[in-house]
Amino acid sequence: MQSGDFIHLHNHSEYSLLDGMLRITDGEGHPSEFLKMLADKKTPALAITDHGNMYGAMEFYFTARPLNLKPIIGCEVYTTLGSRLAKDKSTTRKDNGHMTVLVRDFRGYQNLMRMVSKSFTEGFYHDPRVDNELLSQYHEGLVFLSGCLKGHVARACAAGKVDEAVKIACEYRDIVGAGNFYLELMDHGIPEETEALKNLLEVAKKTGLPVVATNDCHYLKKEDWEAHDAHICISTGSQVNDPDRMRMSTHELYFKSQEEMVKLFSHTPQAVKNTLEIAAQCDLKVDTGKFYLPVFKIPPEYEKYNADGKSEGDFHYLKDLCEAGLKSKVPGAGEAYRKRLGYELEVVKRMGFSSYFLIVMDFIQYARANAVPVGPGRGSGAGSLVAFTLDITRVDPLVNGLLFERFLNPDRKSMPDLDIDFADDGREKVVEYVRQKYGVANVANIITYGTIKSKTAVRDVGRVMNISLTDVNAICKLIPDGETLYQAVNTSVEMKECAQKDPKVKKMFEIAVKIEGLRRHTGVHAAGVLITKEELTNYTPLSNRNTRNVLTSQYDGNMLSRLGLLKVDFLGLRTLSIIETASKLIKDKDKDFDIYAIALDDEKTFQLLCDGRTTGVFQLESEGMKKLIKGLKPSQFSDISALVALYRPGPIQSGMLEQFVDRKHGRKKIVYDHPLLEPILKDTYGTMVYQEQVMEISKRLGGFTPGESDGLRKAMGKKNAEVMEEARAKFIEGAKKKDISQKLSTKVFDQMAQFAGYGFNKSHSVAYALVAYQTAWLKANYPVEYMSAILTSEIGKSPIGADDKENKLVTYVGEAQDMDIEILGPDVNCSVGFFSTEERSGKPALRFALTAVKNVGEGVVEALVSERSKNGLFKSFEEFTMRADSKQLNKRVVESLARAGAFDCLFPAKEAPQSRTRAIEAVDAFVAGPGRPVRDANQDMLFAPQEPLGFAAEKGRIAHVLSEHAILKHEREVLGFYFSGHPLNSYRRQISMMANSTVEKVLNGGFEEGTMVRVAGIVSQFKPLQTKKGEAMAKMEIEDLSGNIGVCLFPRKYAVFGPQMSLNKVVVVAGKVQKSNFGENAFELVAEEAMGLYEAMNKWGKNLLVNLPEGMLFDEKQLSELKSALGKSHGCCPVYLRVQTKAKNAYVIETTERVVFSEAFFRDIEKILGDKTWQVESGF
Repeated sequence: MQSGDFIHLHNHSEYSLLDGMLRITDGEGHPSEFLKMLADKKTPALAITDHGNMYGAMEFYFTARPLNLKPIIGCEVYTTLGSRLAKDKSTTRKDNGHMTVLVRDFRGYQNLMRMVSKSFTEGFYHDPRVDNELLSQYHEGLVFLSGCLKGHVARACAAGKVDEAVKIACEYRDIVGAGNFYLELMDHGIPEETEALKNLLEVAKKTGLPVVATNDCHYLKKEDWEAHDAHICISTGSQVNDPDRMRMSTHELYFKSQEEMVKLFSHTPQAVKNTLEIAAQCDLKVDTGKFYLPVFKIPPEYEKYNADGKSEGDFHYLKDLCEAGLKSKVPGAGEAYRKRLGYELEVVKRMGFSSYFLIVMDFIQYARANAVPVGPGRGSGAGSLVAFTLDITRVDPLVNGLLFERFLNPDRKSMPDLDIDFADDGREKVVEYVRQKYGVANVANIITYGTIKSKTAVRDVGRVMNISLTDVNAICKLIPDGETLYQAVNTSVEMKECAQKDPKVKKMFEIAVKIEGLRRHTGVHAAGVLITKEELTNYTPLSNRNTRNVLTSQYDGNMLSRLGLLKVDFLGLRTLSIIETASKLIKDKDKDFDIYAIALDDEKTFQLLCDGRTTGVFQLESEGMKKLIKGLKPSQFSDISALVALYRPGPIQSGMLEQFVDRKHGRKKIVYDHPLLEPILKDTYGTMVYQEQVMEISKRLGGFTPGESDGLRKAMGKKNAEVMEEARAKFIEGAKKKDISQKLSTKVFDQMAQFAGYGFNKSHSVAYALVAYQTAWLKANYPVEYMSAILTSEIGKSPIGADDKENKLVTYVGEAQDMDIEILGPDVNCSVGFFSTEERSGKPALRFALTAVKNVGEGVVEALVSERSKNGLFKSFEEFTMRADSKQLNKRVVESLARAGAFDCLFPAKEAPQSRTRAIEAVDAFVAGPGRPVRDANQDMLFAPQEPLGFAAEKGRIAHVLSEHAILKHEREVLGFYFSGHPLNSYRRQISMMANSTVEKVLNGGFEEGTMVRVAGIVSQFKPLQTKKGEAMAKMEIEDLSGNIGVCLFPRKYAVFGPQMSLNKVVVVAGKVQKSNFGENAFELVAEEAMGLYEAMNKWGKNLLVNLPEGMLFDEKQLSELKSALGKSHGCCPVYLRVQTKAKNAYVIETTERVVFSEAFFRDIEKILGDKTWQVESGF
């Protein structure tokens, strides 16, 4: 170690969440300016000692070492003088002490991980605490400093209790060993600390304990104290101007220079010298060249391969399984399969990953054996034939042209990464199996870290500085998505003006820039699971801080991989549950049905895709994707795979989509610059779509090895100029050997480099295209079963009563109805816990699930269905109350069932509103009837069995019938949408012709701010307002069949359109999308035009297309009636007739008629020709 005057041993990085501000990296994996500054100054060593955790320990280790800066791993642990297991409610957070712990060697590193882990899992009370027992158990290989002013020794010294301090210090010394415990001296100009310092020196004299000087560093520069102060306010939820808040009593917590520290402790030079001594003792080396795979138990007959120092049992077992799997999955597999399998197995053996594949195979086998659906593949793993033969994946890599080296590069030793999709409701079952198989102490979830983004920084700092939310939101709107605050302030004129106008806003920017990018909070990776060979704490510290029942690593996924540990992503994919549910329904008719046995060239499926009827189809249901599909008109499976790959921002913006579509349909010629390119690019019409194509071209034309081709793919994706130039020279040289000119090879390489930035993983595309195809096939061939499954999957997932969130149940109900599948309402005598199929007028229909009714849980429905199956249908509401399990029911349940219409069957009447009214009145009477003590809705019991109650409503005596509006309102409250009708239902076709977006799409961020959209709906709220200038304006709410959105009518527009607006009127609004001031994720519209539905149709309608049925041209009476109806509504819009012929062809006739649209006009047309016989075409 190079000489130095002082080494900082007490420093808080950003991983002391919402407190420390010292950055380890720049946020992109490169060293921070802080660490680079230390390296430039030839600083020999540095310790990081975050509060109670080791979150940043390995990030610091791996970042500092290449800079020749020795990383000293440490932690400022919280201590208790009692037992860590005791949770004494009479104590507070202030009773916890602090102690600085530093790692000497690898043994000490493991001991610190174990100690910190137990502080979370056993000692957490206000903070993760360690006690003397843990210090005694795990002290080896560690150096202990007595801590800051909050340490128990310093606290006693600050109180003048020197003898008590001596006692505590000696106790710590005896526990951790003489020479391992130092008295920590600090001087930040705090009066209590000055007293503590004086007495700590006295304790040193009395005990002979060595002293060491530190600075409690939280931020880099002295002037950063304000940002740190704001940081603390963010953490504590307080404001800067709050006199009673937590605050630091000093501005000296910055990273002082060596000179400053030497001068500060000139009175005790040994304390400074001891920093060098301690740093010299600390020399941790972590071996990162190994993999620590769990041991997989192989059959006894394979143990013979592990004799004589060999460990080949796993490989031989794997090889036999793969060969058996190949025979089973590819009967009569030829030389190509055998050669590929041999190659893959050789690579797996050489890299030592045999047990990896066995581990993954095992838990997938468990899943399938226990009715947990597993996806056909995900990510690059689908390119492995080994994975295919083990039935880990179900996509044949040879048939689909997938590359093994995209998954496992033989030239780059890194842990394989097989991400596995499981049905969302079975994922946890598989994780629990893994936990039990490999041991609870060896399996954990993986931590994630949230960072302070630019807009969050502004919001957080604005709040603690008490800047108005309106102003903060307005500023946030000026920050482009993805830009840093520094970039935004320096590029946006409006941002600069905000800072210049208001000094407070300027200060907010200055502080926000300093905290932007810092770690803010921890979370749990949604899918990642860590599985270790030995106990977890041999490799990573553990945490359960924010999730008491979920144990996580303290290192994130990237760091765990770097440490050679096995992490597997167990992903939950609800689509697999949908496919499985639909398959079970199909098996009721066809017991041998297998979704993996369906033909991949089904005519119905491709017709559905070509028509863009992909609502509910995996990966293909967005509006943009529907438009692309209709343009492409896929005709083979490879087209679907390409769709999955192409529908991303890069390819969309580059024009690749248009090129791909035009080449498929012959509008652009497909040209291959060299014959070797044709077999590689043929499936994608000469367009480079996949990363694998770039890899294959580099092998075929440039002579690259498989490993080199993957290296090129990676370099191109990261735009690594240096590596790409080296690869270019190699490619040109390799092509030359195949008689390819330098001009052509240069052109091809440039094309590869251009498209590689947009290229997608083909293995993933193909695997997900298979799932997409399966869902499309089910929808096309078994529509009722599929819609039953997809609707059932939404139970409990789609929010009820949350107008700003997507309700997919509404979308899928509408889709089912558009597919001519009738949706029958909830019914206590017919419904079950899922959307079930029924016969209705000779056609299949779907019955609404009782569990999809708000407040009605699975237990209630199971009990109800069980009672019904045992003792028959309920004949009356009174009988229902006698037979129903009162333990499962409460007030909210029966009221919700009534409002949903589930009791209508028990109150037959000529008109549906009468049935609903009688049902609701009966429930109200029963719940609150005389002599019936009604339990609160939060209690389990609704009522106790008592004497029969007279059911006036059941006997037909109704005071008044509920209005349609009241009934629909009740339905929306408990079902999430209007079921028996909707004020807009009769206008659905007109709305679809006038609107280019649903409200739902706008609310879900489907448009960029400033985009003009047109929505249509009913005015559900209208509030006239005045501006500060006294000008009239209005805010209103428009509701369509998907949700509600706010609309602003500012004065100029209000003057024109305001008088036309009124409550419950059906209107069309054209306006610009903008973020709402009432929530970061909510959007609203600023109206440019607003008018009634038919006024809008007359304004924007380009023409009227009237469909004439076959033979009508020869029906003079109908033609005369049609002509009369058209003549009565004379206006400006041209009319065209679309005539059907016997040959099922159609032709369009232009007429001389011009019409004006009105509700009465369309009613007349439909009276003559029938429903859905006209179409107004409008321009968007």
